[in-house]
Amino acid sequence: VPTQLFTDGITNKLVACYTEEGMADAVLVRVYGRRTELLVDRETELRNFQVLRAHGCAPDLYCAFQNGLCYQFLPGIALGPDHVRDPHIFRLVAQEMARVHAIHANGSLPRPILWQKLHKYLSLVKMELSPKVSNPSLPQDVPSPEALEQELAWMKETLSQLGSPVVLCHNDLLCKNIIYDRTRERVRFIDYEYTGYNYQAFDIGNHFNEFAG
Repeated sequence: VPTQLFTDGITNKLVACYTEEGMADAVLVRVYGRRTELLVDRETELRNFQVLRAHGCAPDLYCAFQNGLCYQFLPGIALGPDHVRDPHIFRLVAQEMARVHAIHANGSLPRPILWQKLHKYLSLVKMELSPKVSNPSLPQDVPSPEALEQELAWMKETLSQLGSPVVLCHNDLLCKNIIYDRTRERVRFIDYEYTGYNYQAFDIGNHFNEFAG
């Protein structure tokens, strides 16, 4: 069986397996990177994958195994900086984002995962820095964990009062996570490692922020 390794992923290995030349029958096998479970809750990722699939916003999921997933290959091209400036394509992105944001939380009142995630990252930073407090390899302008903690407290107090709706968000809409299918004239989002209920404004703002690469 021919295979093709995709190298755009930062945290995982992604391999397409296929028999037909045009990859029409391809399946994707994604193997999680070492220690990525420190950053990514894999059970939540799997649950969100299934929810998105049920609403037609994700590919078919064939199986999950201990350190990865196997799922349908979505034909199309991963977006680049020029695509997201094309009015036709960025309207498709907005439509797909609205489709994801409209998925309901089954009657429960969802809470934004933003603060929980940031606290998790901060605890990992502290863990890494604790044995080497005076790390000479860190540039002088890198803030201390204490300064970051204060900034996080300020952000939480300030931003949670703005009233942005809490909706199902992708939370990682960089260009390479958006696949444009020219034949169907739609885009699909891939990679749901950070998907979860969050402030709608975060998903929109983060998408634009990711244009910087």
